[in-house]
Amino acid sequence: MHKPVYKLIFSAILLMSLPGNLSAQCAMCRAVLETSGDNAVAEGINNGIIYLMAIPYILIGVLLFFVIRKIRS
Repeated sequence: MHKPVYKLIFSAILLMSLPGNLSAQCAMCRAVLETSGDNAVAEGINNGIIYLMAIPYILIGVLLFFVIRKIRS
């Protein structure tokens, strides 16, 4: 096998193992939201998560836009 195939297989195995590890990091947030009973707090935390998740994708998209524009000109 070629070296890139090993990297692809390793990446796939790594990505399949991540979701179990990532869900364990939110235990404190979940406990606070379950005990408070305040939907506004839960909605605020969910919106914060969305913003934190979206900003890196937006930055990468803008960077790729400028790179592609530079390559075409």
